[in-house]
This record gives sequence, structure tokens and C-alpha cells, in this order.
Amino acid sequence: MDDAAPQSGIDDEAALRELYKTPGDVAKRKVLSSLDKHCRHFISLSPFLCISTAGADGAADVSPRGDAPGFVTAPDDRTVVIPDRPGNNRLDTMGNIVENPNVGLIFFIPGFNDILRINGRARIVDDEAVLGGFAVDGKIPKTAIVVSVDEAFLHCPKALLRSKLWSDEVKVPRTAMPTAGQIYKDQIALAESAEELEEGFIAGRRKGLY
Repeated sequence: MDDAAPQSGIDDEAALRELYKTPGDVAKRKVLSSLDKHCRHFISLSPFLCISTAGADGAADVSPRGDAPGFVTAPDDRTVVIPDRPGNNRLDTMGNIVENPNVGLIFFIPGFNDILRINGRARIVDDEAVLGGFAVDGKIPKTAIVVSVDEAFLHCPKALLRSKLWSDEVKVPRTAMPTAGQIYKDQIALAESAEELEEGFIAGRRKGLY
């Protein structure tokens, strides 16, 4: 593939549409305005999702969320609740939500090529009555993201089919890249050695999952 940076682009939807076929009937009709039994079952089996947000200035972000299958709940057909587990405390996602409630979610199930997409509006809650149900080892999350569902639908599986994401044949050995400690050492010139950084990261991850 040519690595040269593109010099021109398409900025007109009509011109863009000329390059693609008209969506099929199923693609146009599959979008639901609420969660049905299949969406809720999919969520209950999913241990991993990505959430996209944007700030008031439109700057976009996407962040992963993961835990045991069923860590996200759907208390009714218009609501999804995501507990906020400990992370790096940057609060990129949460900060965007308080400025702009619009979010997109993609749920994955290992071994499934189908993906569940949900679009909606989010808010952050610190209600102990809500958070208590997400406790792990007696540790309660500080907050949860509550998403009011506007759209829900299965996404075309071709991306996962092409990538063979769940196949052992495409797994990359971790030795193909430096450790995270080495990468951070190179990127931000920290005083600690790469080995010290990596040991600290490993210890911190083990202690701070919940």
C-alpha cells in the first residue's frame, strides 16, 4: 500500500454516495429505537465495549471498557448502565459527557463476528442505589455512565471477518513490540528505566482493577 498522505478528499455527501451502492432493505430497516430481547442478551454476554464521545468543541475520543460478561446492564429497553472501573483518571470520556451527552457504543463478544451498536445520550450518576449493584470484591465504582438509547442495531460483520480478529492465526506475539514501559520511556523521557516502569505498571494493574 502507498503510505503517501492523501492530498485531496470528498466533502460532499452527494459525491460520496455516487461511489457506493444504495443500502439494502435490511440495512435501512434494522435500526431499532429501543433494545429488544436480542440486544439485551447480546449485552449480557459481552465483556468488552468501546464508547465514543466528543467534547463541546467537537473533539472526538473513543475509549474501551471491559469486565466480566454482563458487567453492563440494561434495566429496561431504553437504558444501558456502564460502571466506571478504575483507570488512568484522565476522565476523557466522562469530561466529554458532561459537555456533550451524545455517545456511541460498540459491544463485542469473543468469537462472535456480529457487533452490537448503540447510539444515545449519556449522563453520569453517583447514586449509591445504582452503584451498589456493580460492586466487585466489596468495591463500589465511584460513578456509572447511564445511556438513554436512541438507536440499536447489529453491525455488518465484514470488518471482523476480514481481520480474523478471533482467530489464533492472526495473534501477534507481545515481543513484536517493546513493553509499555519502554514505549513510555521513549515517548515522554521518564527518569525511571523501562524495566522499572514496566514493573510498576504490572503491579499497579494487578492492584487497581476494582
